[in-house]
Amino acid sequence: MIALAAPLTDAGNTQLVIAAILGIATVVLLITLAKLHPFIALMLGAAVMGGVAAVAPLDIVTSFTTGFGTTMGTVGILIALGAMVGKLLADSGGSDTIVNTIIGKVGARGLPWAMALIAAILGLPLFFEVGVVLLVPVVLLVARRLDIPVMRVGIPALAGLSILHGLVPPHPGPLVAIDAVGADLGRTLLFGLIVAVPTLVVCGPLLARFVEQWVPVPAVAAPGGADPDLGGDREDRRTTETEPVTRRPGFAAAIVSITLPVVLMLIRAIVELVVDDPENGAQKFFDFIGTPAVALLAAVLVAMFALGFGTGMNREQVEKSLGSGLPTIAGILLIVAAGGGFKQMLVDSGVANVIGDWAAGSGLSILVLGWLVAVGVRLATGSATVATITAGGIVSGIAADLGTNDLSLLVLAIGCGSLFFSHVNDAGFWLVKEYFGLTIGQTIKSWSVMETAISVVGLVCVLLLNLVV
Repeated sequence: MIALAAPLTDAGNTQLVIAAILGIATVVLLITLAKLHPFIALMLGAAVMGGVAAVAPLDIVTSFTTGFGTTMGTVGILIALGAMVGKLLADSGGSDTIVNTIIGKVGARGLPWAMALIAAILGLPLFFEVGVVLLVPVVLLVARRLDIPVMRVGIPALAGLSILHGLVPPHPGPLVAIDAVGADLGRTLLFGLIVAVPTLVVCGPLLARFVEQWVPVPAVAAPGGADPDLGGDREDRRTTETEPVTRRPGFAAAIVSITLPVVLMLIRAIVELVVDDPENGAQKFFDFIGTPAVALLAAVLVAMFALGFGTGMNREQVEKSLGSGLPTIAGILLIVAAGGGFKQMLVDSGVANVIGDWAAGSGLSILVLGWLVAVGVRLATGSATVATITAGGIVSGIAADLGTNDLSLLVLAIGCGSLFFSHVNDAGFWLVKEYFGLTIGQTIKSWSVMETAISVVGLVCVLLLNLVV
């Protein structure tokens, strides 16, 4: 749990609330109107908040850098290791193996469910944007070959990627929220998967039946004019850094490589629930191997052999593949770490305490409060990560009094809120629009509706889970 230190200012509650509002407003306006990078916007927002709260200038700097460094040291390591595994998966053709194997075992009626499963599997190690780039060509080709509506298979694929991205570690959003409120990662992962399954069923294949009627678009050529060849050799889609790859990895090797960290963290969470004795030797062992950094490092090492050397890459090619996954996440790392600094300013100035006291007296469920705050910031900025960061910092004052299970559920509620109604200020909106060749109206009736459904259904699942844990 989070231990809130004494505030750095003697400002009254009203002044602190005004400081929080102005700080958040600064971030929103700089991102939406000034088109400033979120990294800079979060820094300036923290400065405005601290200044209005009468925190000494040097204390503002110290608070922000402390939060920045702490977040980078925990969340940053996990994002970097996850990106390495994801890059090896793409470069080796492991993602192709997973897609071809699953699609090859289902008929036309089972394709929506197969696409949801594929997206969920690939969504574990891959960022949403990378998953879209890999899956959309497959979606379009399958729709064309079987003469079925694009949205029948497109919505399940997008839902799988989005749900995993917003709710399940080690993605940046859930990791940021876990760090902000002090939740247990393993337990959050376990609960996240429990919530993700019914949410994916409802907002993927089932919702797709309605969306395909609202948006009856035919399949178009894959972006860039390159059709994937299901079941064939697709080395032309791999990066030049890793060629020549003499063979693709087997299905089992690809699955083990990307699910290993999840399995290790889940085992740790289950052992903690069953044994619940920190001095027990078995629990100590699983606590170690299930520690997120250790689990993801193990996945990287396994992937190097199963997806790298096992496919014919030499040492230099494996190293280049691992390294090439890092530049693409530099911006994400800076935003996440700056968000940690912004959250620390919320805590150190005393704002989190004030909001926590207000929420405790309002009778409003902490889970609903976290969801609502994330929804508001998501609608204003379009950024799920910024929404998660801000909501986590605001509710951190209440989080100090919550139990372990409640903290994990709060993380999931915030994650659900951060996905609410993606529209024109979200980069993901335009990515989906262009890749599927949709109009703005069609994108709203498909992608935006799906994101809203995920947010609402996910929250309902979190609230139901809260009744039994």
